[in-house]
Amino acid sequence: MTDRIHKTMADSKLMRWAILVLISFLFFATYYFQDVFSPLQKLMETELGIDAGSFGTVISATTWANCLGMILVGGFILDKWGIRLSALLFGFLVTAGGALTALGASDVFTSDPDEKIMLMAIGRMVFGIGLEITCVIVTRVVVKWFKVYELALAMAINVGFGRLGSYFAVSFSLDIADNNVTTALGFAASLIGAAFILLLVYLIFDKKLDAQIQQAGDVDEEKFDFSDFFKLLKNSTFLWIASLCVVYYSAVFPFIGAYGTGILHNKFGFTLELPPDFLSLPLIEKLGAFLTNGPKLIGFIPLGSIIFTPIFGTLIDRRGRAASMMLFGSVLLIFAHVTMAFLEVRALAYLALFSLGIAFSLVPAAMWPSVAKIVKESRLGTAYATMFTIQNLGLALFYWLPGQILVGTNDNYTLAVSPFLVLGVVSIACALRLKKSNQKRGFGLEKPFNKNVAA
Repeated sequence: MTDRIHKTMADSKLMRWAILVLISFLFFATYYFQDVFSPLQKLMETELGIDAGSFGTVISATTWANCLGMILVGGFILDKWGIRLSALLFGFLVTAGGALTALGASDVFTSDPDEKIMLMAIGRMVFGIGLEITCVIVTRVVVKWFKVYELALAMAINVGFGRLGSYFAVSFSLDIADNNVTTALGFAASLIGAAFILLLVYLIFDKKLDAQIQQAGDVDEEKFDFSDFFKLLKNSTFLWIASLCVVYYSAVFPFIGAYGTGILHNKFGFTLELPPDFLSLPLIEKLGAFLTNGPKLIGFIPLGSIIFTPIFGTLIDRRGRAASMMLFGSVLLIFAHVTMAFLEVRALAYLALFSLGIAFSLVPAAMWPSVAKIVKESRLGTAYATMFTIQNLGLALFYWLPGQILVGTNDNYTLAVSPFLVLGVVSIACALRLKKSNQKRGFGLEKPFNKNVAA
């Protein structure tokens, strides 16, 4: 072991993993709340008397402030104020936004549908202001506790909590609602409230850790200045990993969340719904119906990442090769979209989905911890916030573009896949440049991330 042992709480394996679970519940709760509306649309239309357009207004409200650069402002605040004050501010915002959204759907303030829409939209906007920067804060906390240990694995597990929150929201919120929207939203808001309490508990440990770090003489004396943002933009390695971030997520999330099901149905003949008698079918027939259903297959991608992302994180901690893994993930990405665009063979569709699932686990496991090697710790909040900001802008474009292609080409799904195909090519180019830049500047992305493992 290194001479860091027993200097701080972060050197205790049990302590840092307990902290990870404590702080990652915030990821679970916020991702749950983010996706809780997905299965509730029809119930909201019948119970609250709103139409699909109003539903879209409420859903999209989380992005309004972020499209105006609020994530980046939050990153500046995090690096300037530190974790504790920033966590109090933005943790309060996500909690208050969740509560206002749930109360807005009830009759507490009003029974008028239009006024409920307004209150829910305001609530979602407040939640959205805090959402992305809260994710940045949690990521920053993980770096603080794991930076010389199992950083890639810890980040992968942290991401897994978020994926798990999304899965539970989509799968069970309608059951929790039991024909009452307020019940489902109240439960989701309560999860955020519980997570905020756990965050307050964490801040006690954060203060103690800072005191121990100062006593051990490990303090980073360099303070954040606004000019550091422009220094960050001059870091070519960071720019390449940020570029890879936006093209990678733009090629994956819109496919999973919006267009993948339609592509599987229209190009490969997968079903959109399970048979009405699904529950009474023999086991083999149930399995066959499940494996030929587009939405269920798409759902395996984020669900599988909960298992595979930590596995890849462990490999990166022990073996390194993060830059190479990002390149390999980009190759898998383009293979998946080439198959979806041009090869209408069902067996290959399964292989394409599997490849996309591996890429969905592999690239994040390598990307997010790599930033901590490229950027000084005093600028990490701004660095992650910059990546989240451009990621959101890319997602806005590529959620919109394939839909416009479908409208303009009378539902030509081959052409609709083409933007994702282009993104796959660009992601390979970014990964190659990242790998080359790392070799030139010596950031060590190909070395083990766990400093206690021999290179």
